[in-house]
Amino acid sequence: MTTPLAATLDVPGARLHYEVRGRGPVLVLIHGGAGDAGVFHEIAGPLAEHFTVVAPDRRGHSRSPLVPPGGTPRVAEHSDDIHRLIGELTDEPALVYGSSSGAVVALDLLARHPERVRTVLAHEPPVLGLLPDAAAYRRLFDEVRATHRREGAAVAMRRFLTGVGLVDDTWEMPPLSQLPPTLRELMERMAANEPFFLEHELTEITAYEPDTDALRKAAGRLLIGVGRDSTGQAPGRMGAALADRLGLEVTELPGGHTGYVEDAGAFAARMVELLGDGGLTA
Repeated sequence: MTTPLAATLDVPGARLHYEVRGRGPVLVLIHGGAGDAGVFHEIAGPLAEHFTVVAPDRRGHSRSPLVPPGGTPRVAEHSDDIHRLIGELTDEPALVYGSSSGAVVALDLLARHPERVRTVLAHEPPVLGLLPDAAAYRRLFDEVRATHRREGAAVAMRRFLTGVGLVDDTWEMPPLSQLPPTLRELMERMAANEPFFLEHELTEITAYEPDTDALRKAAGRLLIGVGRDSTGQAPGRMGAALADRLGLEVTELPGGHTGYVEDAGAFAARMVELLGDGGLTA
């Protein structure tokens, strides 16, 4: 596994931690949910054989503190962060992969800063407003937030994950003591991120309305990814709804909503297939 070079970048309102591996065209990986750069550990090594892989902790997550602390970052702030990060690393447009809420950030980046992007692969962006049953999910997320305040992050996260179909009632997280050290450290950081995600990001990210006019103009540089195993799950449905709205075909990816963890080897190979020649062209 390629050892990453860790660095920081000061941006308005935050200090971004990011990790760099490999050589070649810049490929930025944007995490979702309560994650951080560490969620891409398993795919970063194979991808680094083809790309300069850059994985930041989004502002407010893990090692990227808000400066000063507090507040709810807007999607535009996250995408501006990626815009500045790309400019720090290269003079050329970058390849961008975004997972879940990271996919929303990638869409906003493409819509607002198209000059910074060569190809975006947006994996199941939670563009909730495109679903016919969006109101039911908004009620669910309000309930999740109330549960967090009443019963804590662990209970609320379980309610969230079961409510959107990512896990079932039998799912149990293995004890941290049984996990390898790197994964244990990641899970500890993610647990620490959960209150921020539940209180500040869940409703903010899912309220985002993509600029479909701008995205149609950039459609030659956009892939909407949906996991092979995501059929019927809310995130997969949202990704498919966005592709339909933009007149694009869905790009199938291995696994489900977190295929980069579930089947890392196949997922990395699929990304190389999609992006290895620079991806799509405008």
